[in-house]
Amino acid sequence: MGQNRVVIEHVSPQINCGQFPIKRTLGESIRISADIFSDGHDKLYANVLWKHKNHRSWKKEKMHFSGNDSWTAEFTPEKTGIYLYTVIAGIDHLSTWYSDLLKKIEASQPIMNDLKTGARLLKRLSRIKKIEEILQLIETEKGIELLKKPQTGKFLSTLFHNYPEEQFLTRYHKELEMEVSRIKARFSTWYELFPRSTSKRKGSHGTFKDCQKLLPEIASMGFDVLYFPPIHPIGIEHRKGKNNQIKSHKNDPGSPWAIGSKEGGHDAVHPQLGTLEDYRELHKEAKKFGIELALDLAFQCSPDHPYIKEHPEWFLWQPDGTVRYAENPPKKYQDIVPFDFECADWKSLWDELKRIVLFWCKSGVRIFRVDNPHTKPFAFWQWLIAEVKTDYPDTLFLSEAFTRPKVMQHLAKIGFDQSYTYFTWRNTKKELEDYFQELASSEYLRPNFWPNTPDILPQFLQQKKRQAYVARLVLAATASSNYGIYGPCFEYMEHSSLEENSEEYLNSEKYEIRHWEAPKETLKELIALVNAIRKGNAALQFTRNLTIIPNDNPQIISYAKQSPINDNLLMIVVCLDPQHTQSGWLSIPSEQLGLPTDQPYLVQDLLSGDKYMWQGNSAFIELNPFVIPAHIFKVCKKMIKEQQFDYFM
Repeated sequence: MGQNRVVIEHVSPQINCGQFPIKRTLGESIRISADIFSDGHDKLYANVLWKHKNHRSWKKEKMHFSGNDSWTAEFTPEKTGIYLYTVIAGIDHLSTWYSDLLKKIEASQPIMNDLKTGARLLKRLSRIKKIEEILQLIETEKGIELLKKPQTGKFLSTLFHNYPEEQFLTRYHKELEMEVSRIKARFSTWYELFPRSTSKRKGSHGTFKDCQKLLPEIASMGFDVLYFPPIHPIGIEHRKGKNNQIKSHKNDPGSPWAIGSKEGGHDAVHPQLGTLEDYRELHKEAKKFGIELALDLAFQCSPDHPYIKEHPEWFLWQPDGTVRYAENPPKKYQDIVPFDFECADWKSLWDELKRIVLFWCKSGVRIFRVDNPHTKPFAFWQWLIAEVKTDYPDTLFLSEAFTRPKVMQHLAKIGFDQSYTYFTWRNTKKELEDYFQELASSEYLRPNFWPNTPDILPQFLQQKKRQAYVARLVLAATASSNYGIYGPCFEYMEHSSLEENSEEYLNSEKYEIRHWEAPKETLKELIALVNAIRKGNAALQFTRNLTIIPNDNPQIISYAKQSPINDNLLMIVVCLDPQHTQSGWLSIPSEQLGLPTDQPYLVQDLLSGDKYMWQGNSAFIELNPFVIPAHIFKVCKKMIKEQQFDYFM
């Protein structure tokens, strides 16, 4: 302990002082930094140690000095699961000796004692052939010439990193964790629909077999996750009517989130949708189109859910003997009964809810969209997600928590793989820029951008303008690598709200079955194009790589995204004004993006196909929202010269 001279501080990244794991996906590297210093002027060396939690041996990555006592290293995890990483450092006696020796040789000072000191340092490594060669020559003129060679210094430095004096090493006092998930945690394209609204016959209840017929169309638009609201039996008691009316009529189907009836609960399928076997068949068919099914996980009950009678201890009861339904005063949700997570029998409640999730995992589900997780205990979610991933490590959980920022962030820390965000309500240039940069710096919250949801028809989309929908589509699909739309409301550009200053859809599918017929104009082709651009450009498959490009127009937002290996660069420009043509000058951070400033380069708009030659740090752009309110420029950094022509000699 007394011989350990090196100090290691501020190892990053880490969350809550190492309380929670940071997050990465396959193919995504992690950059570790630390402040490392010692007394005196000796040279240091440092390594990152990392390993999969299930492995015994550690791997080593050399850290590089980056100035001001800061050191960095980068590595890429090889498979999914939990990884551990930490930092070790020590005095690099060989490099220190070698550096001082060269200075003395340069100054023509006596070096015999220094050579013997170096020999002692090297003798413990004499089993290495190169060291034997240096030791034999070290006291001769040839040895001095050998020592002067730059490659010798590099060799000695590398040598000490590989064979350190372990008794003098300092090791960071924590082993930090990183959770590595499959790529879909980072890059996914979601489509939400109500399966009961998929029948071709007006007035009929849709089925899983009807959904199966829609798979080619959904796949052709480029979606790889198909998400359904709850597919379970719906309660009869206090069933909601159309447009959220308190009283329902005979044929009103009710809200899918009022789960449970005499026909079953959370592990049952609504009989009008089909059977559990039908659902499994849909799951298999979807896979053929590259689509995964996502299941809604809503841990709440209708007043006639079987749990109410079988486990009354799991609920709160009023003094008059009635079960307490959900409230958010003054709002009342008479068709929903929440669990009492403070009940005395909480452990059996937790176990039952875990059984439900594992039941659906056994049926093939690997993605869950979790309804309002912020209304259940954090400890429950941390336990449940860890338990499920023990048996099914490829399972993903999307948090639908439109709540306060710190609550949303904590849910991400404790295990949720993706999160809904405030993107839906970010409209101005400053709001969007600030939010994009905030999310791009997160080590644990993976945003999933939704321009609309069954609960939210944003006011920006209520303008009855195609260009408003296109702008929000491009923003969602390019700023975040995970995004989704609620359809067919989005591609059909449904814009009617329940009432003025409301974000509720008129005739919402939450309370009635809709019969959809495509209007003359839809966004299907454009959505397919945007999603094809996402799949064909690695830069759009990451979120934390966004760089704001300044411009001089408050109605235009511009940003760049570049792939991790810098072989794919896109610049996105979006007009935020759906009513007027807007223009301005981009101030391109050429050096940061690796662009030449003294030579022209080619950009191609992937939306229109148009090509332009740009040069320098500025470019003029103009967007007519009535044509298309966005550019997605693909940048070709280097122009082909005559020397690359086949017959150039």
